[in-house]
Amino acid sequence: MNAICESTNDLSGHLEACYGSMGFSMAPFRITPDTDFLVPQQQYLEAIGHLRFGLATGSFTLLTGDVGLGKTLLCRYLMQHLPANVRTAYIFNPQQNYAEFLRSILYDLTGRMPPQKVSSALLHDVLFRVLAKLAGRGERVALLIDEAHCLTPELLEGLRLLSNLETGKRKLLSLLLVGQNELEQTLQMPGMRALRQRISVWHRLRPFTWRESAEYIRHRLQVARIAEGFRITAPACLLAHRHAGGVPRRINQICDRALLAAFSTNRRQVNTGLMQRAAREVIALEAS
Repeated sequence: MNAICESTNDLSGHLEACYGSMGFSMAPFRITPDTDFLVPQQQYLEAIGHLRFGLATGSFTLLTGDVGLGKTLLCRYLMQHLPANVRTAYIFNPQQNYAEFLRSILYDLTGRMPPQKVSSALLHDVLFRVLAKLAGRGERVALLIDEAHCLTPELLEGLRLLSNLETGKRKLLSLLLVGQNELEQTLQMPGMRALRQRISVWHRLRPFTWRESAEYIRHRLQVARIAEGFRITAPACLLAHRHAGGVPRRINQICDRALLAAFSTNRRQVNTGLMQRAAREVIALEAS
């Protein structure tokens, strides 16, 4: 085990040295959802605006899009920039029953995990009392559910019940569902009509245009750069966009591989040749 850890640390150190020699403080195209790399493009700004409006008004809000378009990144950015009076319960693994779901929410809000054997009906009542108490102190509560396309019919019905929690003055819980486009298909099913009617804010992310992809690549290089000198040419950016289909995560994978290829050949820029080779390697890995 120690040998494996040492090997992993050696590899990590080697990669850091690679990026450092190219003038970067960190990997510009790592695929983790780091909000420092959020590019201020129009569709992202619109999405953030819709999400903020939904949370501010206690609305049932939906954010959908294909894999790799930046949904989790936007969700994390939103959580980092909420007003001080907004508490959040963040569910990133919604594959559980309704009682477990309620227990997770209560734990996030109170710091205490309810006992296992408590019924969902009692947990629902406890949650109402907690929300009412927070509302009495002027606090708002937002429930953010990532990977919401994995929600079972039982949990979707549970969300409908949660959307009913209110006082005579306002809703006690803002609901934000973030998921892949399959969630839209689920909500169009006949049995989902009551839940669908409660959704008041719905925003769908799309892949980048080629101009947005080029801006995205330049932005990530700039955020990670500590010294001038390394660049990705405009034709290479266009090539990355075409092979990635405008999907940010795929752009990251292709550009990261192209950067390492440039390092291994002692080049200070990524041209179309290096980008083409990197794209083919990424596509081949996905197909294997």
